[in-house]
Amino acid sequence: MSNQPLHILAVIGSLNQNSITRTVLLDLTAKLKAHGCDVDVLDFQTDPLPLYNPDVSHGLPGYSPLQKRVEKADVFLLGTPDYHGSMSSTIKSFLDHFWKEFAGKLFATVVSSHEKGLTVTDQLRTVARQCYAWSMPYGVSCKEGEDITDGKALSPAFEKRLEMMVRDIATYGRLLAQQRRADLTGSDHGFMARHRSAKS
Repeated sequence: MSNQPLHILAVIGSLNQNSITRTVLLDLTAKLKAHGCDVDVLDFQTDPLPLYNPDVSHGLPGYSPLQKRVEKADVFLLGTPDYHGSMSSTIKSFLDHFWKEFAGKLFATVVSSHEKGLTVTDQLRTVARQCYAWSMPYGVSCKEGEDITDGKALSPAFEKRLEMMVRDIATYGRLLAQQRRADLTGSDHGFMARHRSAKS
């Protein structure tokens, strides 16, 4: 196993300062750092991202620095509230800005929802599939007053689920990152072959 640290981009897809999406992602970030992961938190309150416009977005001043952060990541920890059975416009705009950068990497999802967030989780998995990324076989859903209140987990069961996600991100994220690097520098004919370049 490579000694290279696992790079995770945690994307907070809510602009609500007190959202449980933010609370859970920051909690997972701390836990992942304790597992030796390198976690970069992308918070659109401090790093605003305009709605995606294919005519101009890639030339805007903030795009290139953000692209570098996305390229560095091995894993994308995506958090979003459930808005009318769909992801937030904030997280959708982020995803719209990129696709090649996601290939061969791992998506892990957190959805705050009063209805388990299943449709939102499926939508995020669809994005992963369309961009040739991998996705965790489950997501974490959370509900205000039931799983989280005042910024704290309410039940041992929910805390255990968070610990499971941390373990699985750290374990499978490292395996996939190692294989992705090997595929980019190797000569085998796999789905990552089209992404090979002098820089891997």
